Amino acid sequence: METKFIFVTGGVVSSLGKGIISASIGKLLQARGYKVTIQKFDPYINIDPGTLNPYEHGECYVTVDGMETDLDLGHYERFTGIHTTRNNSITTGRIYKTVIDRERKGDYLGKTIQVVPHITDEIKRRMLREGLNEGLDFVITEVGGTIGDIESAPFMEAIRQLRWQLGRNAVCVHLTYVPYLKAADELKTKPTQHSVKELQGMGIQPDILVLRTERHLDDHIRMKVASFCNVDLECVVQSEDMPSIYEVPVSMQRQGLDAAIMRKIGIPVGETPAMKSWHDFLDKQRDAKREIHIGLVGKYDLQDAYKSIRESLNLAGVYNNVKTKLHFINSEEITKQNIAEKLEGMAGIMVCPGFGTRGIEGKIIAAEYTRTHDIPTFGICLGMQMMVIEFARNVLGYKDANSREMDEQTPHNVIDIMEEQKSITQKGGTMRLGAYECELVQGSRAYEAYGEETLIKERHRHRYEFNNAYKDEYESKGMKCVGINPDADLVEIVEIPEKRWYIGTQFHPEYSSTVLHPHPLFMDFIKTCM
Repeated sequence: METKFIFVTGGVVSSLGKGIISASIGKLLQARGYKVTIQKFDPYINIDPGTLNPYEHGECYVTVDGMETDLDLGHYERFTGIHTTRNNSITTGRIYKTVIDRERKGDYLGKTIQVVPHITDEIKRRMLREGLNEGLDFVITEVGGTIGDIESAPFMEAIRQLRWQLGRNAVCVHLTYVPYLKAADELKTKPTQHSVKELQGMGIQPDILVLRTERHLDDHIRMKVASFCNVDLECVVQSEDMPSIYEVPVSMQRQGLDAAIMRKIGIPVGETPAMKSWHDFLDKQRDAKREIHIGLVGKYDLQDAYKSIRESLNLAGVYNNVKTKLHFINSEEITKQNIAEKLEGMAGIMVCPGFGTRGIEGKIIAAEYTRTHDIPTFGICLGMQMMVIEFARNVLGYKDANSREMDEQTPHNVIDIMEEQKSITQKGGTMRLGAYECELVQGSRAYEAYGEETLIKERHRHRYEFNNAYKDEYESKGMKCVGINPDADLVEIVEIPEKRWYIGTQFHPEYSSTVLHPHPLFMDFIKTCM
């Protein structure tokens, strides 16, 4: 089948859930047997979100090939199970850098470089590349931002051109917001009308409208929107607030979103797929009654900053038949005097990743408390490093142990910078990024959690490592190095076998956890917390 293209845009306000809708469309098309990919085009000028503060843009998601990307790619992977790559995440910065680099080489033969056609042509090339190179049935392209943003104008122009070039092989799905005015007791469609009008002013007529709403929209409102926006009634669907984001694909399927897309493109609709495994997951989620409380010890008081970790814990809870209640514990506020109070009632503790010195002493205090009180503890990346430092200070007896990241002069650098990283001056995209192999020690808790696999592959995002000069001391005192990279001999996993569950990973297992395949470490962690 010739590759089809679906463009997802948003209007009225940001944060409506374009990523969830894009992921849901991908899931529904997959259920019909199609090969799908989803890509995100972000209008900001950063090359990637790798250098952005999580408060600016939420977590930074990492692909298997080592690209730092928008958190929406996490939704794409969790919903569909596909492995995204650097081709699935494009920013204005990357577009402009490519065009400028080509101009410097003389590739444009002296032409004046302009937004149209040079920038828009590069956007179009990137939008088409996934489908043309990999023989995909559908390429779903989500454009970040909101219609009317100055920075998104080149992307809209590129979509306008592609709509004409691709004909029926392309459709535009536009997500808008229908607000409810409490004083008037009315749902208002005017913002949607204006958003569509602005989109039409750019030369794009949306084929399908998804109306984000906190209240149910009756057929009268849908007909009004269809009439004023030149969209078929069957192509106006609503995205109501759901108890879980994983119910959105089912809601979209029930309203015929995937069927409407196929009719617009000219593909026979056929029978609606059952999606049994997805419904089984939702049934488990609804049936779970028992609650367990997990503390997230970190410094970013923003749920999107730890999005993949939160989702991985929730997914593991569902498959263990419990509701996972997550509690953020600000590591900057932790002291030895209040740690018992801070962690009271927690069945398990997650020591979260991050960068920089802020809040690290609180993480070290938390790691000591959970180790000495045998509370199940899971440390990821910097979290694992804080567990290593705490052990050095309080078990090995090196009171001044630290990481070179936090203290360049520390005499006991149990966490040190990689040799190949020492000469790097630029921060963006220069860490150890992407998937690397890890050999597990047979008989270890991690080995058992992975189903007695010997060789695994997990994604990384860090610059500092466990210092192997101290490895024998750690092993002799009870902290075992049970996961090793076979190529570089780097320590990937540490654990204390005598504890119920005390494991730290240098890699980020949360990036590999999906709805239908929750990560084994999270599964085992939650099972132990129960």
